[in-house]
Amino acid sequence: MSSNGTIKKWYAIYTKPRWEKKVYGLLLEKGVECYCPLNKVHRKWSDRIKVVEEPLFKSYVFVRVTEDDKTPVRMVDGVVNFVYWEGKPAIIKDKEILTIRKFLSDFEDVEVRQINLAAEDTVVIQQGVLMGKKGTVKRVLRKKVEVLIESIGFTLTAYIDKSKIGVIEKQ
Repeated sequence: MSSNGTIKKWYAIYTKPRWEKKVYGLLLEKGVECYCPLNKVHRKWSDRIKVVEEPLFKSYVFVRVTEDDKTPVRMVDGVVNFVYWEGKPAIIKDKEILTIRKFLSDFEDVEVRQINLAAEDTVVIQQGVLMGKKGTVKRVLRKKVEVLIESIGFTLTAYIDKSKIGVIEKQ
């Protein structure tokens, strides 16, 4: 069994503004496994339309490193720091990186929007026992959402992971 310091995991790093491609290149030069998702976008000039590649996530690059490789990554010109979640560098799941790669290979002009949930938003549950049920957000907690589900003459309140719901309409 390998020690925790030798297992490679994906992390998100925060870069200086508009340095994503530069940081990606510098990391590659140092032999760091990294990924800068590039979105193919159609841009119109006065005489032509051109497809250009822009970073999908502004100021973010993904790196797959061991615990011991984090300090050299921080030292790369243009890297601000790792993205933190609850006091620790945020670990990105392998399947999430694969999903981004597949999505970008299948589509162009992709738009990234963060979903901000608020009380009284109407949502649909996308996973689990209550999949397909619609409800109303009552409270937004740190990782979960309190959803009121009115069904078969009863009112149910469920605490559901934010990743398992989708917004139908904003109030």
